[in-house]
Amino acid sequence: MQIPKKTRTHHTQQCVLAPTASSKPAKSGGGKQKKKWSKGKQKEKVNNTVIFDQATYDKLLTEVPKYKQITPSVLSERLRINGSLARRAIKDLMERGLIRMVSIQSS
Repeated sequence: MQIPKKTRTHHTQQCVLAPTASSKPAKSGGGKQKKKWSKGKQKEKVNNTVIFDQATYDKLLTEVPKYKQITPSVLSERLRINGSLARRAIKDLMERGLIRMVSIQSS
């Protein structure tokens, strides 16, 4: 059975209203499922420390001066400390004379 569309005259124009959702006949069958998007590759969250404990500080003073390249990201990755602590550690090692600056890059 065809459901007639409701019409309403509005001034000089004629508006056609679509039937409401409740007046549509129920769909049989599953229909098309919505596409489920994958989350993609998610990097594992690293829980870096924000303050030195004694073991990490000792490792900083003994092992880090022997590294070939010392950057905040290298210290953060190897010692499991956050970036701001790694920058402060590099300044501290330079003040103690254990390392020296070879190159600086500020972008």
